[in-house]
Amino acid sequence: MKVGYARCSSVSQSYETQVEALEKYGCEKIYREKVSATSTQGRDQLKECLEFLREGDELVFTRVDRLARSVLDLQLIVKELADKNVELSATEQPISTKDATSKCFLDMLSVFAELESNLRKERVREGVLRAKERGVYTGRKATIDVGKVKELKQIGLGASAIAKEMGIHRDSVYRVLR
Repeated sequence: MKVGYARCSSVSQSYETQVEALEKYGCEKIYREKVSATSTQGRDQLKECLEFLREGDELVFTRVDRLARSVLDLQLIVKELADKNVELSATEQPISTKDATSKCFLDMLSVFAELESNLRKERVREGVLRAKERGVYTGRKATIDVGKVKELKQIGLGASAIAKEMGIHRDSVYRVLR
């Protein structure tokens, strides 16, 4: 069975072009999600997809960066699929796990996907630093009423009770009280 996986990074983006390519390739089932690929954490559809795949199936995606942006994550996915005897293919890149050359190209592309992700992080950090130097970037606006946390502490409430009262995490209460 050909099983597709389509992913885009944010809710404002669309994976419809990917889905069309996967359908054209012959995928009978397609998993879709809108979440960052910097890690496999929090990617519930990917996890479900990997659990669904059986021996002889083929996992299909459009480009390697849709599946993973980390060399390690991609290698772990490839190993998991190889252990299940599941093949891997891309519709827009000459990569698969069907032969040694395609597997090599898959590995090289994973390095470039991770590089691209790391370069984007560096550019964001540099932009934030420049904005801070100009006084334009002040960070995220405070969402916790510090005065109320301190007031509740003074009347004898513990961190867990304060967190529950204010609808915040207990760790946030501890940070405010430090």
